[in-house]
Amino acid sequence: MSHILVAGGTGLIGSRLCTRLQENGHQVALLSRKPGASGKIKTYQWDPARGTIDLTAIQQADAVINLAGAGIADTLWTAARKRLIVESRAQSTALLRQAIQSTPNNVQTYLSASAIGFYGHAGEEWLEETASTGKGFLAESTKAWEDAFHEVEKLNIRAVALRIGIVLTPKGGALEKILLPFKGRVGSYFGNGRQWYSWIHIEDVCRLFLYAMENIDMRGIYNAVAPNPVTNKELVESIAKVRGGFNLIAPVPAFLLRTAMGEMADVILNSNRVSAKKTVAAGFTFQYPELSPALEALLKK
Repeated sequence: MSHILVAGGTGLIGSRLCTRLQENGHQVALLSRKPGASGKIKTYQWDPARGTIDLTAIQQADAVINLAGAGIADTLWTAARKRLIVESRAQSTALLRQAIQSTPNNVQTYLSASAIGFYGHAGEEWLEETASTGKGFLAESTKAWEDAFHEVEKLNIRAVALRIGIVLTPKGGALEKILLPFKGRVGSYFGNGRQWYSWIHIEDVCRLFLYAMENIDMRGIYNAVAPNPVTNKELVESIAKVRGGFNLIAPVPAFLLRTAMGEMADVILNSNRVSAKKTVAAGFTFQYPELSPALEALLKK
């Protein structure tokens, strides 16, 4: 049994990951700005913006998993929101690095979330971990996140960052929003629908964090995406097929999305055809490598 400290453990991925960690026999603790954020899991207080952290959390940890960061698509990208998105990631990483470096501890492994937003809009190009940073705010903010991660790599611990794709779960995130118009038997794809969506089932992303924690040969950056990306239109059509019955599939023009969402429309209009080759070569086996079985498992429970 290992003692695992999780930052961002009450979010979309974190809440499920904490359960999986406990099921695997690990002892889990959380970092939160709010004491008692989870009544079932011991919680230590921290505030990355103020640079404060209960160092007891670090002293008792064997591994640290950092999922902390303000939601990318929670609200429009004002200047203040953009600053919060970047700072919430960079500051949390820097604070954890400082705490690990300055406090006697047994931390052997540091795992971090990152995002395929790092690649920006890349059209049809297959994207491996060695690809350059793209353009736009998504790429710039993820680059700042990973710059902070690279500082953690300089410590005498094993560090792994997972560039996470579109996480499929009906309980939040992109899929929940895409499903909304289907309640009226209408499915919407965005722009021409030809942009590539690199996705991953919620269970596979949690399994990959567990695998990276336990596999001491893994270090550095890995893409956390299923091996078979699809276009946005293919995703919507696949959802319609799995749901069954009549569903009207219609486009939402890109100019309307830009008008309504501004720069944040990049989240749904950018094309990221991301490769899972390095992750598979590390020995990880996806439970859901294909989209249709993944959707079946999620939508027909």
